[in-house]
Amino acid sequence: MEIIKKIVGSIDFLNEKVGFLVSWLTTVLVVVVCYDVFTRYVLRSSSVAVQELEWHIFALVFLLGAAYTLKEDGHVRVDVFYSRCSPRGKALIDFIGGLVFLIPFSILIIWTSKQFVAMSWMIREISPDPGGLPARYLLKAAIPVGFVLVLLQGIAQTLRSLLTLIGRPLPSKDSSAEVNHD
Repeated sequence: MEIIKKIVGSIDFLNEKVGFLVSWLTTVLVVVVCYDVFTRYVLRSSSVAVQELEWHIFALVFLLGAAYTLKEDGHVRVDVFYSRCSPRGKALIDFIGGLVFLIPFSILIIWTSKQFVAMSWMIREISPDPGGLPARYLLKAAIPVGFVLVLLQGIAQTLRSLLTLIGRPLPSKDSSAEVNHD
């Protein structure tokens, strides 16, 4: 059981760090959008590269931040029944959902994106628009990277649920957090 706890802890740590780094991209995105709005409406000048940069940054936030959001249970869920379940019932739903949906779906996306990303790298894909950004292949590489992180977090969540089902749950974030009154 200790090895499972270490695996879960390591994956959580990885996605915590990636999530922290990705969170700074939202600040960068705000700055880029403000710059775009200023140049477009005040200076009456627009740049395709800046507009593409906005959606590139957004894509990175979405793709690389999805695993952290999963870790923090921040994804939207229809919990008509889930919210009424006991911790063990929730663990069973999460365990089955991880094994049947999340892990296979992540593997499918990683597998099917390999050729898509490889082709983009092979041709050194750039924006088709005049004045657009170069190196679009770097952005496309974030697809399998993001889903590897989601896959890892899905494995961690499934293992966490398994531990709860066998009666050895990991401490919850709320019970393990120390309250600092400084």
